[in-house]
Amino acid sequence: MLRLSALDARRFHRRALLLNAPVPNIAAALNYLGFVQIDPINICGRMHDLILRNRVAGYREGDLIRHLHGSPTSPLSAAERTAFEHHLPGSNILAALTLDAWPYLLAAMRHRSRRVGSWSGKMDARQRRLAKTILAEMSSRGALCSDDIDDDQKDHQGWGLHASLAKTTLHKLFFHGRVLIARRVGNRRFYDLPERVLPAPTLASAEPALAETRRWVTLLKLHQRRLVALSRKELGYVADLVQAIAVEGCRPLFCLREDLPLLDAADPLVEPLLLAPLDPLIYDRRLTRQLWGYDYTWEVYTPPVKRIRGYYALPVLAGVDLVGHIDPKADRTNNKLIVVNRSVRRGHRAATAVQSLRRFLGLR
Repeated sequence: MLRLSALDARRFHRRALLLNAPVPNIAAALNYLGFVQIDPINICGRMHDLILRNRVAGYREGDLIRHLHGSPTSPLSAAERTAFEHHLPGSNILAALTLDAWPYLLAAMRHRSRRVGSWSGKMDARQRRLAKTILAEMSSRGALCSDDIDDDQKDHQGWGLHASLAKTTLHKLFFHGRVLIARRVGNRRFYDLPERVLPAPTLASAEPALAETRRWVTLLKLHQRRLVALSRKELGYVADLVQAIAVEGCRPLFCLREDLPLLDAADPLVEPLLLAPLDPLIYDRRLTRQLWGYDYTWEVYTPPVKRIRGYYALPVLAGVDLVGHIDPKADRTNNKLIVVNRSVRRGHRAATAVQSLRRFLGLR
């Protein structure tokens, strides 16, 4: 057991999550973090862009999607792809993943296709019939979105009251690994057959044993957050690769042994940062509260009258302190970034962080 002060643990956490020294490109960030969560909500930039702008040198809005799929005018071929989109095992979290993740997702895809579930579970009779039509159309026509499917049936299992059967069927085909996201136009997904999206060697990868997959899932958690609490079962999968860390006031924590040299690294002078609501540093809300002394809730799904910080409030990281929040909104029509709400601890300023976000979004 390695004992650290809260201050040293914060320093380590920040260093280990690339917030002191950005990497040169998206591929390096994905390889290091394991995945980046994708979310379509765009209030002041999308979640994945807000996560990566603090970690990749020269990152531009939309770069992750271009890395995954190419541009609308020059999409990537299957052989050119180095990463793809899919849901993490045991969750509905959509993430950008490197190609080596593919075989570890196969068991989860198969499980979803067999269990009951309106969003990602096995198909009902209507969905199965339409799935055959969709796959045949895709085979002959190429990538399709739900609007390309000539079917006007509604489906109560989808998001919203008027979800189309085509959309819910495509979503299930995707969850089950029978189609993959080939490209995006805005938030619209275009799906294609896996052999047209991923390289043949990736699709030919053998499915690992269950124990190997569980070890991979636990390592993914460690790579993504770098300082984590592990259950007894999770620890059993990765005990040979982790270091136990004790910090007063926190649950027992673990880091990767390969990260231990970061304990002695020097910290450069850095400007305050605005963190994405699901940034790896604050993803574990209990750890954020215990280690960082900051009780944060992403209030996008909180009723307006119950919100404390705001719809899309971004925590402010200043050195080794979370010192408040900024709730920004991009007014694209008038080319302005509006600060709806802010609260920053006395003695700290977030003006440079807001200006940085404004420049990133190309706003005044």
